[in-house]
Amino acid sequence: MRTDTIESNNTKASAPLLTQRHPRMVTKDGHSTFQLDGAQGKGLVYLRDAWGILMDMRWRWMMLVFSASFVIHWLIFAVLWYLLAEMNGDLELDHDAPPDNHTICVKYITSFTAAFSFSLETQLTIGYGTMFPSGDCPSAIALLAIQMVLGLMLEAFITGAFVAKIARPKNRAFSIRFTRSAVVTHTEGKPHLMFQVANTRSSPLTSVQISAILYQEQENGQLHQTSVDFHLDSIASDECPFFIFPLTYHHSITPSSPLAALLQREAAHHFELVVFLSAVQEGTGEMCQRRTSYLPSEIMLYHRFASVLARNAKGEYQIKMENFDKTIPELPAAADSKSPRRTDKEIRINGQHADSFQLSETGLTE
Repeated sequence: MRTDTIESNNTKASAPLLTQRHPRMVTKDGHSTFQLDGAQGKGLVYLRDAWGILMDMRWRWMMLVFSASFVIHWLIFAVLWYLLAEMNGDLELDHDAPPDNHTICVKYITSFTAAFSFSLETQLTIGYGTMFPSGDCPSAIALLAIQMVLGLMLEAFITGAFVAKIARPKNRAFSIRFTRSAVVTHTEGKPHLMFQVANTRSSPLTSVQISAILYQEQENGQLHQTSVDFHLDSIASDECPFFIFPLTYHHSITPSSPLAALLQREAAHHFELVVFLSAVQEGTGEMCQRRTSYLPSEIMLYHRFASVLARNAKGEYQIKMENFDKTIPELPAAADSKSPRRTDKEIRINGQHADSFQLSETGLTE
């Protein structure tokens, strides 16, 4: 595809490619906006996946479920202890001086409040010593064993859910950040679609993989999906082995590119480019994923990203995150001048223009 094809249809370098007219399918932070309507047995499906529901819950709802589970468990067994005392005739007796021919199942359960207190003490193994079951009442011993077994199962399930929710890789993915906009810049006279991604934590990620899907709505209402390849500088592998500083991924807009026809139209159809990043946590070996999407209005023509790499006074690399989302306009004339025959030497570090360096006979100097 000739460079002037894109340039002739887009004369304003500082304006977005298209105006936003359609809602997005994937939000900037990676959440889906699709809504399921008319599904049969939706509630039953949710109940079968109780663990997954707990993992997806917000923390405030998780705390509510945690508290409600124990309160309901205590209340259920408080009712059972109260019914046992009533059936055994313990509610109306003087527990300090019971009849000789009567065996009290649980000492001092004379009301529902006392039954709830005993249920709470039993589950939490508090053991104040005032209320206790009698060894001569088999029904009380059986109910005690049932409450302890079910209570331990409930505690194990809730505790496991809390640990799994805290340790899940999804929390690590929140530290991965994409640029708000993508840019179409020219490198050696060829147009490239670029975006940046940053790891905002000091701990590195490994085995980073990027994939992208182009979604287009067809006239029949169906969504057409097309794979879009993105590459990282001259790395031949599909994986980036080390992710500690911002990475710039690029897609070459050739005649065979699915974006070629879309970017050169003045009235292009709506599309959405969804980008997926998968990486492995170095400390745990768990996989995490982060997603984002770019609409036509978020693709900037004739722009390049501002450099985020710099050096401090000690010569150490610094990452200037305040420049992460900044773009610098490039005039079409300037883009044309970057042809393969250009003799000016330019230093690029992972797609970043290092304007603070120059070539010398002894090497790189500031």
